[in-house]
Amino acid sequence: MELQTHSARTSAQTSPTQDSRLANHSTLTERSSQGSAIAQGVYVTLHGHFYQPPRENPYLDAIERQPSAAPFHNWNERIYHECYRPNAFARILNEAGEVVEVVNNFEYLSFNIGPTLMSWLEHHDQQVYQRILEADRKSCDRLNGHGNAIAQVYNHIIMPLANRRDKVTQVRWGVADFQKRFGRAPEGLWLAEAAVDYPTLEVLIEEGIKFIVLAPSQLQRCRPIAPEVDPEGLDYPWQNVGGCQIDPTRPYRCFLPGRDRNSADRNYIDIFVYDGPISRDIGFEDAILSSSDHFANRIAQAVRPDRKTPQLIAIATDGETFGHHKRNTEKALAYGFRYVMPQKGWTITNFAHYLSVHSPTWEVEIKPVTAWSCAHGVGRWQDDCGCGSEGGWHQKWRKPLRSALDWLRDCLSEVFVEVGDRLFHDPWAARDDYATVLLGSPAEVEAARTALLLRHQRHPLSESEQVDALHLLEMQRHALLMYTSCGWFFEEISRPEGVQILRYAARALSLACEVSGIALESEFIQRLEQAPSNVEMFKTAAGVYRQLVLPSQITLHQIVAHYAMSSLFKVYAPETQLYSYHIHQRDYETHRMGKLTLAMSHLQLTALATRETTQVTFAVLHMGGWDFHCVVQPFTGRPHYTALKQVLFEQLQQASTPRLVLMMNQYFGDRHYGIEDLLAEDRHHLLATISQETLTRIDQLYTQIYRDNYSLLMAYRQDGLEGPQELLMAAQVALSHRAHQMIQGLSTELAEPTANPWVQLNELEAIATESEHLGCPLTLDTAAPRLHSVLKAWLTKILAEKQLSQVQGFIQLLHLARRLRLAIPEDLLQEHYVHFLQEHWVPNTLGQSAKAQPSQAQSSQIQPSQAQPSQTQTSHSATETNQHLAENPDSPTSTAYPDVLPYLKLGKALAIDMQSWLALLQLTAGAEN
Repeated sequence: MELQTHSARTSAQTSPTQDSRLANHSTLTERSSQGSAIAQGVYVTLHGHFYQPPRENPYLDAIERQPSAAPFHNWNERIYHECYRPNAFARILNEAGEVVEVVNNFEYLSFNIGPTLMSWLEHHDQQVYQRILEADRKSCDRLNGHGNAIAQVYNHIIMPLANRRDKVTQVRWGVADFQKRFGRAPEGLWLAEAAVDYPTLEVLIEEGIKFIVLAPSQLQRCRPIAPEVDPEGLDYPWQNVGGCQIDPTRPYRCFLPGRDRNSADRNYIDIFVYDGPISRDIGFEDAILSSSDHFANRIAQAVRPDRKTPQLIAIATDGETFGHHKRNTEKALAYGFRYVMPQKGWTITNFAHYLSVHSPTWEVEIKPVTAWSCAHGVGRWQDDCGCGSEGGWHQKWRKPLRSALDWLRDCLSEVFVEVGDRLFHDPWAARDDYATVLLGSPAEVEAARTALLLRHQRHPLSESEQVDALHLLEMQRHALLMYTSCGWFFEEISRPEGVQILRYAARALSLACEVSGIALESEFIQRLEQAPSNVEMFKTAAGVYRQLVLPSQITLHQIVAHYAMSSLFKVYAPETQLYSYHIHQRDYETHRMGKLTLAMSHLQLTALATRETTQVTFAVLHMGGWDFHCVVQPFTGRPHYTALKQVLFEQLQQASTPRLVLMMNQYFGDRHYGIEDLLAEDRHHLLATISQETLTRIDQLYTQIYRDNYSLLMAYRQDGLEGPQELLMAAQVALSHRAHQMIQGLSTELAEPTANPWVQLNELEAIATESEHLGCPLTLDTAAPRLHSVLKAWLTKILAEKQLSQVQGFIQLLHLARRLRLAIPEDLLQEHYVHFLQEHWVPNTLGQSAKAQPSQAQSSQIQPSQAQPSQTQTSHSATETNQHLAENPDSPTSTAYPDVLPYLKLGKALAIDMQSWLALLQLTAGAEN
């Protein structure tokens, strides 16, 4: 959520009467630190809280299309393209717009990434996912074993509003997720919305968390930590900092109240306070991140030059600020991290590392219940407090919504304990351990389920008992997900975030009913009637539930109907996964008669999360176009299924559609499915498949019209006249169709060991020229992804197999893509090429010792002061060096490294500044000569 704070930065004031004791305290602290590393100078930590709420349909375990995220499929995907990937591959560019360096900002940012978001990233883009993990490993290497990543409570619930049991599970799941991904225990943990109270701190301490990060407005009072033996026998007096007056440049220690400080048990947690004004400015002032200089200058305003002790400038904000909320600002971070801050003598660090070299010398007490984005404690998630209100809408729905969910949570807990006691030694311990099942590949997850049941079963569980046990654990997972904070954050319950938490509640209700037979939904809906909506058509949260939640529930038969209809156009493997089900095709048969197609099948479906297995039979009749008639029923045995197939296929031979439909209904019942019953996205895919045959015929027809009238169109063009729109449309369709065919041909050709793509390249050049001569732009939007795949595969082939003779062809195709105005994501090609330079070309050319040298060569060429975050300057452009080498083939570099020109041309075509790499080669070539 957006950082919202109005805190001001002022240091805690010290009275003159305290000076002697503070000096004595400082001396004792220095003595106690002798022999350990001591922090010096200015340290900077920029923390990014990266998080997206879970968006999956609880019945499908997949995110459905979200139109508001267009042109992307969903909001995760949109923010990934705008923020997560750009920060993993942040560019430093020269004044010509060429890539000088690709920086992994996660190597320098302190960060937490919500477990639900990390899970999505892992499945969506392994490269970015691994880049984040690698960044943490590199920061560990750089900072004495203290990595940039910290953990987060699992699904972003407001901890002070959770009961103790849920607090514990949220922390344990978050820690387990972190350990699995980063391979180490977390030192710190990010609290959702930084919401905190003392019971939450108690759980964190018990679970081994060393520190958290809070806003300055969340602290009540502070004082120096008294030494174990106070020379004057007095503790230091408390200083009230409740008005955001705390000094954010030092860490603080927070002791649990009423605990013995001398106890062997750890009874404290350390707290970092972020700089409120800088953090606020980063979130809300555009100028701060308009350049790396502006960013560094804003940080410099917080540095206290008169302070001799070390100081930490700690900043915290939503990670999505960098690239999503503020476009392209990841470039300002990259240049600032790599050049501007080091040149100022600042140490870029993280909280764990700073804590290791500068233990707290002050202690702090927190306010009773607070969060960083609500001025009313945690009212934003339970009251109509005014936070988040827009357009005059009230939030009177917040309190009754939470009350309804609390009631449901308690009812589900009773079901969990009552049924779970028969299956588990300790149901709640089993729930805490369920985090091990939520991570990993499908094979790992299935093995983890088996291991968990073996660890916690009260007795050897039968198959049906295993299903019940997994139903219970899934029920509890959804009960936790229904508390995701985003559901309360905004102004209206019917927003997607509010609907999503109600979907999780609905799924938990259905699982409870399946495992116990107890129906709780009616009373839950009655309780939702007490939550008024701002939207007239819903009236209350109950209306939202009925109109938006219940229709989104997906039945098993709908999954089967999707499989059935799509099976007429694609061949399914005998074993396949469709959404959250594993499908085993026990039998499948299809017959055609004219325009009619009839398929019948016997399937076994297994729910991946619960192992519940169901066998079904379906029959689907396609009558042409988008007319389908699909029926589904439970499998009742092989003899009945075989007889049914015979009857229906015999009836198909009669070619009587009405009689066949009546017979299908007679045997399967009146409930039938058509294409309108599919999920919207599945329906659109199926319609596109069905339309393909018609579109192919149209392409052929327009191609013939274009060929017959080409000379006529050229005559219009030569006379400066616009041709008839009908003929121009025919030309556009025909030329676009030819271009699609050539791109497909390129894909096929490049897959061959001895690729010869020149025919397709020359044809594409001719098509582009023809289109330009006719003034007829092509429609190739759907071709862009395929052409990008072709370019990526070709680049990989050139680099991996050193096929330098094909460099010119690749460059030609890249220019063609630009000429045809195709939206090709060239950044992915650039990243692939830069990785090749760093990891293969220079090490293989100059030896492994040269692997780390290019960045040093770059730093000597870059000038620090820049007006724009996307620009740096180099002493010579790659274009000048390219020309120099071309004109001087006998130069030491060209002679020593004859392959340099093809690689240089390739880099130039991809807008890579090759100067630093060439400088390295020139130095080496000169030395060898």
